[in-house]
Amino acid sequence: MDFSGSGPRVVVGVDGSPSSYAALRWAARQARQTGATLTVVGVFDVPGATGWSAPPVDAAFDEEQARKALSEELGAVLSRSGDIPPLEQHVVRGNPAKVLIEASAGADLLVVGSRGRGGFASLLLGSVSQQCAVHASCPVVIVRAEASEEAAGATDTAP
Repeated sequence: MDFSGSGPRVVVGVDGSPSSYAALRWAARQARQTGATLTVVGVFDVPGATGWSAPPVDAAFDEEQARKALSEELGAVLSRSGDIPPLEQHVVRGNPAKVLIEASAGADLLVVGSRGRGGFASLLLGSVSQQCAVHASCPVVIVRAEASEEAAGATDTAP
């Protein structure tokens, strides 16, 4: 996928977690202050789609539905912050860390949440934020959600 664009660009990874919403708000403020375009990347990876395993867990995944969900999340999260910077939205299938590292090429900044939906898998494979911090082509900001956001995320799915 081509993430290149003209002018300054702030890339942010969004996965629906409280940390990613905090990262999105932070990235939007930074993009507004610097006059950059905000490139929002939602990555989905269907477990078992490649390699030796059982059939994919979410074989009925609908990419169009994912695009719609991302748009709704952006509206809900960014409407609270007021002025929305120019933005691009991408929904990409693949490994989240790999896709975000690719998106960082030519960007001025990559912003990710400190903890997404990883859980046990991130213990085995390394966290997305850690992989981005080590391998991105631009500076990386890792944003932690406030404790109140994390508690709300555990009981509520709304941004």
